[in-house]
Amino acid sequence: MPQHPIEKWNIFPKINRLAGMIVFLLVPMQLAAQDPATDYRQNCMSCHTIGGGRLTGPDLKDVSQRKDRAWLAKFMIDPKAVIDSGDPYARQLKEESRGVIMPTLPGMTPQRIQALLDLIEAESKLEKSQFQGIKLSERPFTAEDVVIGHKLFVGTVKLKNSGPACNACHNVHGLSGFGGGGLAPDLTTVMERYGGRKTLSTWLTAPATPTMQAVFKAHPIDPEEVLPLVAYFQSTLQRNPEDPSTARLNFVLVGLAGALLVLALFDLIWNNRLRSVRRALVREKRLEAVHE
Repeated sequence: MPQHPIEKWNIFPKINRLAGMIVFLLVPMQLAAQDPATDYRQNCMSCHTIGGGRLTGPDLKDVSQRKDRAWLAKFMIDPKAVIDSGDPYARQLKEESRGVIMPTLPGMTPQRIQALLDLIEAESKLEKSQFQGIKLSERPFTAEDVVIGHKLFVGTVKLKNSGPACNACHNVHGLSGFGGGGLAPDLTTVMERYGGRKTLSTWLTAPATPTMQAVFKAHPIDPEEVLPLVAYFQSTLQRNPEDPSTARLNFVLVGLAGALLVLALFDLIWNNRLRSVRRALVREKRLEAVHE
């Protein structure tokens, strides 16, 4: 069948393919050109320290003495594939991380891996690495910390660097009103999932997921805000996330009330108009009947 002239000159699919190829080529180049320290800070620091002890993942100090670079590079490219292959050390890492598997980072090239391993090796030789981990106060949480953390979570107190409030995407059980958002995981038991105060604090300081990075890269959570947020998440551990949510019930009830209000408003607006039409029709029919 001959090609329609419009289809013949339709260049949009070609432009889309070209744009996709450009993005495919440029993203790895941009990541490879990224400063390794920045790369580590954005993608590794939330789960690993260098000389600061274990977080979700192992301490990476002298990691190249535990495994050679070839093994490390293979694991960094696709951690799950190495674990699934039955590699004993990879399976041990998974067990020590309580089942958490290191995510595959986008745009991981051999050059980027070597740059990161060079950085880890250089930092391992230092007495105190810049990636030793954040130092937060270890004082016991207070009731005031929990209150401030709750206000930061729901946004009644703004984050210093203008980041969005947590409840824009997350929920915790027991929030009043309509509760929090449902776009991201429920955080009622997040402190338990992350294994405690230190790991969760570090993660909040440098979130590792692509979505959180995109949101908080330019608006990082201030270290002074991390402690009350963690205190709040410790308090939510006492709540049962499986309990029926009153927020959902409130949402349904308010929705029903709003629908009834709108129906009543339409009835008020259209009521006289319908009656006037019906009266005219009835009057006309009656006149026709009289004349017949």
